[in-house]
Amino acid sequence: MHADDFQVRDDLQLTHPPQRMFGACADCAAGRCAPPRQRSRRLFTGLLAATGAASIMPAWAREGVDVGPKSKFAGFVPAEQLEQAGGQQYAQMMQQAAQQRALAPMDHPQAQRLRFIAQRIIPFSYAWNDRARQWKWEVNLLGSPELNAFCMPGGKIAFYYGILEKLKLEDDEVAAIMGHEVAHALREHARERVGKSTATNVVVELGSALLGLGNLGRYAAGLGAQLVNLRFSRDDESEADLVGIELAARAGYDPAAAVRLWEKMMTASKGAPPQWLSTHPTNTTRIRDIQANLPKVEGLYARAPKPPQRFPEAPPLKTQARSG
Repeated sequence: MHADDFQVRDDLQLTHPPQRMFGACADCAAGRCAPPRQRSRRLFTGLLAATGAASIMPAWAREGVDVGPKSKFAGFVPAEQLEQAGGQQYAQMMQQAAQQRALAPMDHPQAQRLRFIAQRIIPFSYAWNDRARQWKWEVNLLGSPELNAFCMPGGKIAFYYGILEKLKLEDDEVAAIMGHEVAHALREHARERVGKSTATNVVVELGSALLGLGNLGRYAAGLGAQLVNLRFSRDDESEADLVGIELAARAGYDPAAAVRLWEKMMTASKGAPPQWLSTHPTNTTRIRDIQANLPKVEGLYARAPKPPQRFPEAPPLKTQARSG
């Protein structure tokens, strides 16, 4: 498919898209990489590792944000199992998008832009999760007007055209989103949530059986578990914000762009529910937290090689109207 044939579809149909929205819950590292032009959509980790960016970290490698250890709940689920499932789901979504002419081809300027930024960020992911060295990273652009992006377990990244075009994102802001989403995968938040759900279900079933509460008790206990998970997910989002700005800074993108990004998101999400009912921190809360942590990564950004190329903002595309 030619880049001009790529469409944004109001009715893009994906069987199992991630339910969370964005923010909801390698010469590239040296700044000498050209925009990716490989025929494969896969970002081969061997190519990225060739620069030695991850194996020979500079003396300032331990600078940056502090988010503490990973949750112990992640240990309830094998990482390999979740990464394999994520890869299968991702491949299915990309195939379905391609059938609807809503998967950007390799030569699409915005798809090249995303891969260029990803190739600068990925080498710095290894310090956060050694498994990332083995991941078969992929980056794709979907023709949907939604303000969304995600990175599935195993390094499967996708951006929706809507978030690029509607928010008029600059490269530094794209890097903030990508860093945030990659951070979710590196910190294994999906694995934590699945592990926590597994542990909770065991306790609920045991408690219902011991107390004779039956379905009513199981339902009430289930609601309690959901409230616990709300706070847990908000913590994940805050953690991803901080890890994300560090990844962007090390890759040579201005970490302060995350503040501009969330100001744009605040404008786009007016009427959002109160923070205590949401799975995500309010935009004002996360802006404050990001600003408080910027001094920890400003030195990293100042010393990082800057991108040798900047890309234009995503232009409006003709939208395929919803069928029926």
